[in-house]
Amino acid sequence: MPALCRACLHAFESGPRCPACRSPRVTSHPELFSLSIAHMDCDAFFASVEKRDDPGLRDHPVIIGGGRRGVVSTACYLARIKGVRSAMPMFQALKLCPEAIVVKPRFEAYVEASRAIRAMMEDLTPTIQPLSLDEAFMDLTGTQRLHGAPPAVLLARLTRRMETELGLTGSIGLSHNKFLAKLASDLDKPRGFSVIGRAETEAYLAPLPVSKIWGIGPAAQASLEKVGIRSFSDLRRWERRDLMERFGQMGDRLWHLARGEDHRPVSAHEPVRSISNETTFHEDTADADILDGHIWRMAEKVASRAKAKGLAGRVVTLKLRRADFRILTRRTALHQPTQMADTLYRTARGLHDASGLKGPFRLIGVGLSDLCDAAEADREADLLDPGAARRAGAERAADAIRARFGDAAIVKGRALR
Repeated sequence: MPALCRACLHAFESGPRCPACRSPRVTSHPELFSLSIAHMDCDAFFASVEKRDDPGLRDHPVIIGGGRRGVVSTACYLARIKGVRSAMPMFQALKLCPEAIVVKPRFEAYVEASRAIRAMMEDLTPTIQPLSLDEAFMDLTGTQRLHGAPPAVLLARLTRRMETELGLTGSIGLSHNKFLAKLASDLDKPRGFSVIGRAETEAYLAPLPVSKIWGIGPAAQASLEKVGIRSFSDLRRWERRDLMERFGQMGDRLWHLARGEDHRPVSAHEPVRSISNETTFHEDTADADILDGHIWRMAEKVASRAKAKGLAGRVVTLKLRRADFRILTRRTALHQPTQMADTLYRTARGLHDASGLKGPFRLIGVGLSDLCDAAEADREADLLDPGAARRAGAERAADAIRARFGDAAIVKGRALR
């Protein structure tokens, strides 16, 4: 069986250790050298950047997030062992792992690391579809002639280069389509390299729960369970027509994915249509202060991503999910595009207040859409809000200070709620 040592990149016939360097970091699979669609997911990305930049954190559990009333953005694997998860309230995370060191996020540092990783990917293939700062699809079809090595070797070379040059690790999923590649990348984290081949696809998927399908959240999962669909094998018992009648377009997608079919190409030029951030509460809440703090933090994150991408947007959306999983959205169009956190926060908070919705809520999110170039943003004075220009100037000054001294240099009071 074809095998690859991820330590020294030696290809050989399968065995528990590499015959060249004796490393146990070996990946073996019958289709290892014939597959070319990959998903790379960095391991605990934000926390890994912090540990790299501050060696004193290396042997400690690290949580990226706000104060005790905040939520967990990312947790390193030492904290995850104790049960800490993303979007968990900080007070609960610290109960599970009281020895954890809490670090405020530094988005500029994460963007810089993401760009360096992207440059390494571009050395392998031009067909890259980023999903976020820390993960992307790659199509390496046809690259063997150019690089003199099959995609699996190129991917192992990428993760080794990430470790040696950037001090960061990632996990690879390799398969014959995007759905399976993303599924595979999560099988053996951290520093994983997992393969799902064509011949094994249906047998591999059969026992898995439908929650493994990207985009199937608690509400969709509950709807599927009502009709007896809990696993991929349950899905395969349904006719395509019946699934579509019951679940609409999602039913058609489910029918294909149940068989491991995903015909979406890796799109290197897929335009960004929106920028959003959302969080799911561990416990439903109607606390106005908690909701306000989350709206501000999400507005900051959306604004930070918009600024990093050189984008602005004209439409602000507030998303809420009730305890019964019903999703409620409110949106409004601005008189001019913006990329300012202050404008996003005030608009989203206004949408919440005007909605009259009291909760409790299990999820809240803020989004920016109808995107355009940042050059078109925030150019006109707001006659209805004379203080807007002053706040915008303060925000840009704060951005400059954070870029120089780190995100923790300036923190809004409401972000600590």
